[in-house]
Amino acid sequence: MSLITLGVADVQRGRRFYEALGWHGQEVEETVFFQAGGSALVLWSRTKLAADAGVADTETGFSGVMLAHNVRSRDDVDEVVDVAEHAGASVTRRPRETFYGGYAGCFRDPDGHLWEIAHNPGFTIQDDGSLVIPDFGRG
Repeated sequence: MSLITLGVADVQRGRRFYEALGWHGQEVEETVFFQAGGSALVLWSRTKLAADAGVADTETGFSGVMLAHNVRSRDDVDEVVDVAEHAGASVTRRPRETFYGGYAGCFRDPDGHLWEIAHNPGFTIQDDGSLVIPDFGRG
């Protein structure tokens, strides 16, 4: 995956939120781009995104999408969830042990997008922040 686009109600509010998390945004034509490791997170008008995708813009219900950010330690999970909450996120699951032996918490950003912040000891995070999925077939 090379980028994730989030349709937001207010692009500037979204930008302020993600910048409060420590990310650096670059705006081009009412669209904000954030480098996220080897990928990009993009904020764009929810209405424009829906129209571009040829779908109806609905505000209710779970969209079926959760974005995940893996970090290097349990302390990092706690820190990111705390920073997000102070920036305006609604914490939906406080950090806790996971079924896979990791540690994770979840929050909704100001537009309702779900995020999981996780430490998974089975995944390697490179110096550049990119995630290396282990070979699940080995064993």
